Amino acid sequence: MSFEKNILLPVFYFFSTYSFCQKISIDSLKTTNLKEIILTATRTPRELSSIPLPATLINKKQIKDLGAVRLDEILIEQTGINIVSDESGFEGLQMQGISSDYILILIDGVPLIGRRAGNFDLSRMAIGNIKQIEIVKGPSSSLFGSEALGGVINIITDEPKTKKLNGNLSYRFGSFNQQDINTDIKQNLGKFKFNFFLNRLSSDGYQVESETDPRIFYPFRNYTLHGKISNDFSNKLTGLLSFRFYDNEQLSELVFNEEDFEGETQENDMNIHLKLDQRVSKNFDIDYELYFTSYNAEELIQSVLSENILNDNFFDQKLLRPEIRGNLKLKSKSNFSGGIGYQYEELSRTFFDDNINFASQYFFIQGDFYLADKMNLIVGSRFDNHSEYKSQLSPKLAFYYKANKSMAIKGSVGFGFKSPAFRQLYFNFTNSSVGYTVLGYNVALDKLDELIDQNQIQDVVISRNELVSSLDAESSIGYNLGISIDEPKWKLDLNFFRNDIKNLIDTRIIARKKNGQNVFSYVNFDEIFTTGLELNFSQKITENFNITAGYQLLYAFDKVKMQQINNGEIYARETISNKTIELSNKDYFGLVNRSRHLGNLKFFYSFTKSKLKVNLRFIYRSKYAEFDTNGNGLVDSYDTSFINGYITTNISAIKDLSKKFDFQLGISNNLIDYTDANTPKIPGALGFLKLTYKT
Repeated sequence: MSFEKNILLPVFYFFSTYSFCQKISIDSLKTTNLKEIILTATRTPRELSSIPLPATLINKKQIKDLGAVRLDEILIEQTGINIVSDESGFEGLQMQGISSDYILILIDGVPLIGRRAGNFDLSRMAIGNIKQIEIVKGPSSSLFGSEALGGVINIITDEPKTKKLNGNLSYRFGSFNQQDINTDIKQNLGKFKFNFFLNRLSSDGYQVESETDPRIFYPFRNYTLHGKISNDFSNKLTGLLSFRFYDNEQLSELVFNEEDFEGETQENDMNIHLKLDQRVSKNFDIDYELYFTSYNAEELIQSVLSENILNDNFFDQKLLRPEIRGNLKLKSKSNFSGGIGYQYEELSRTFFDDNINFASQYFFIQGDFYLADKMNLIVGSRFDNHSEYKSQLSPKLAFYYKANKSMAIKGSVGFGFKSPAFRQLYFNFTNSSVGYTVLGYNVALDKLDELIDQNQIQDVVISRNELVSSLDAESSIGYNLGISIDEPKWKLDLNFFRNDIKNLIDTRIIARKKNGQNVFSYVNFDEIFTTGLELNFSQKITENFNITAGYQLLYAFDKVKMQQINNGEIYARETISNKTIELSNKDYFGLVNRSRHLGNLKFFYSFTKSKLKVNLRFIYRSKYAEFDTNGNGLVDSYDTSFINGYITTNISAIKDLSKKFDFQLGISNNLIDYTDANTPKIPGALGFLKLTYKT
């Protein structure tokens, strides 16, 4: 079924539903004057301090003070968040020990697409027009569906405030000829508002230590254009049109089998967001939303001297989502909210035989109740009906209790799910040099029969019936319990968490080939859990001097492996004595690429007379293992892939030269110039200078 046919019905339904609404009024967000408002946790505006969920808000001032240019540089400095590389070499977010596959990335409340091996490249996101970043940890599928199993990150972009035409122009120059140019212009004319933002970022790339090292980051240049236009058609109707376009070009050079190769990767990311806000009655608001986004990437790497092609890949994904939401306010502060929507996804890429599409319908409902002045209870659930897996119900319960003027207790329990990815269902790849094959679950049976007919299969190691039933969605249940103390000069947030995840999808051998290699496909079998605590503390020493600190303790284990260890079924070989040793629980380190400890310590000082602000940050990551080296299927104390813990030190300083100019300089990454051959993503100290002009 074509993309055009799939979008016709939901688009018609979206606009026909709107035509039946007669009573309309202004967006309720405009009448909210709360100091720190977060939208992502409940999909309604709430004070951050009253949210019964583990949530973080990073405001525009904090973003500016960090001296960052991309979203990943900001998130890696937040408590309980890490940016890690997986076995495929792609980097992704990790939160509460849960990997990037299960964390939903939004911009102004709508999803971003274009993941590689499940990882979303956060460096695609420019930050020059970001108003705030909202982080909600724990299962959020009750509101956002698939990919929100581990949490949500929502990027909220700027809104024009003043009637005067205003804007900013900044230029930043950094190490390796990194150049970042930002310009924006915005104006609030009352009924009509607009905001346009343009960013250009480029770099010559770098090598880690010397000319003999392989290049880690290749030269690139990219552009981001983002515009928002809104209009009050009357005093009862508001419309918003937002569009974003991202274009990236990256060069590459490498040596393979003593042959020189070079090439380039082209990326395009586009989204269009249309929204209409109205009120059916005094206490009943309705939002109508239509969202379309596409992501395209093409890579060609070929020999410098011959016609040999090393890589010739493409990736083309589209998503369309109409959604209608309503919010009913009761006489008390309590309210009901809910919504209904349709989502269509389409993907064509290398190693897929055909264009693949998914379709799903969903609805959600949530009650936000104030049982007393001190007690807030949130109850909600979402139902998803998907074309490729079983229907999912994702309930959630959260509470907030104000014990006294400064202390609050909060907790939540929620269910999350993650639908099988396109590649897990339809992948068809054979490694030409090694000879192994990887097949998506939905095509595995037919492709296996083809290999048998071609006389490539030695034996099939599973029953054919195991490839008949559908692959289940991955699911989780998450618990959070925390306490918050907010005093005039200091604040403490402590949160205990646990996430139990089942039906994880992983590869398994389904057949052996006559060339000695295997045929792999996917199956539901893993069960893991992540548990620990997070601590955030801030202290106002003086009016000009603030200190903040954060810490995460994490335990992340595979339940099946733990049971096998208890049964005496797993062994390791000790390196020095070369003896085989039966493992005990104390030998099991946990899941790969997870550190037991993460921490940050930040100092901020403002020199009033000189108008100078200094921001010094220390980021700590304890040791972790990249992969299993002794072949027993888990990371234990006898493995040799452990990376020692390390600290990076970042500093930036901002000087106000005048009302219209400010100057910023700093070491945005790694002041002490820490490098390690095993951590090539840390390049050493990176300096920068930035000049900003404000109208």
